[in-house]
Amino acid sequence: MSEHLQSSRDKMVSDVKVVIDDAQELLKLTAGETSGKLAEVRTRLGTRLASAKERLIDVERAMVEKSKVAAKATDAYVHDHPWQSVGVAAGVGFLIGLLVGRR
Repeated sequence: MSEHLQSSRDKMVSDVKVVIDDAQELLKLTAGETSGKLAEVRTRLGTRLASAKERLIDVERAMVEKSKVAAKATDAYVHDHPWQSVGVAAGVGFLIGLLVGRR
């Protein structure tokens, strides 16, 4: 998984957590309001927040599992093909060196 994609996913998860926390705080602040419409909206929002939290936890678990699987696969490949791995790493290092040297 690319570093940029992982960073974007982490940022999205963080942003969703902030939105959920803000919505929960809003629910707490309006707890004393008893008008019919507001109570109905609070109930729906509470239900949706609980659902969103569960899905977010599931997404985080899935991301962690996929990361572990990718790390294990990489580790197994490096152990099975050490010289090819060294060659690929040297080639990537060389290309990065060329790109950095151009600046």
